[in-house]
Amino acid sequence: MLSEKLRAALDNLLPEAGEDETYLMDGLPTLRDAAVLIAFTDRPDPGVILTQRPQWLRSHAGQVAFPGGKIDPGDRDAIDAALREAEEEIGLSRRDVMIAGTTEAYRSGSGYHITPVLGVIPPDLPLDPNPDEVEDWFEVPLDVLFDPENYIQQHAHWQGHDRHYYDMHWQGRRIWGVTAGIIINLARRMPAGWHR
Repeated sequence: MLSEKLRAALDNLLPEAGEDETYLMDGLPTLRDAAVLIAFTDRPDPGVILTQRPQWLRSHAGQVAFPGGKIDPGDRDAIDAALREAEEEIGLSRRDVMIAGTTEAYRSGSGYHITPVLGVIPPDLPLDPNPDEVEDWFEVPLDVLFDPENYIQQHAHWQGHDRHYYDMHWQGRRIWGVTAGIIINLARRMPAGWHR
């Protein structure tokens, strides 16, 4: 089962140090806790579910992201928050998610301490995006999304800093920034061929 393979991979992560956006933070600000769900589809060639944010949003308009958001006071932990957000954003019921575990948090330049929560879902679920939060959702093949060779490291000047980030284009979608950073960190640490 994919969930067992994913748990085994998380238990055997390679020791490579991950990158994040700590370098964009002046001093040591208080980070807000957040969580995202990395939902792997349980099929012979697994995929990962991503969302496209609406263009009219004030922050991160139009960006590709994992389902997720801030950890609310009523959430038990990062897993509970990621499952709640996935249900709110794309109608993914928590009963359809088999949690494999979490991995190291990613600190974003926008002030979030983001815990990636990894889970496995049945393929081809009839997801129903909330138009207030998600314009669309899509599935990217795992072998494409988690191949660091498919990303280009870019540089830009942002809020007085030289920012570097990863960027990938797939079927008209741009996967970059924090989402790409979380993927790259995890992809570099997962044992080779873990899902085969």
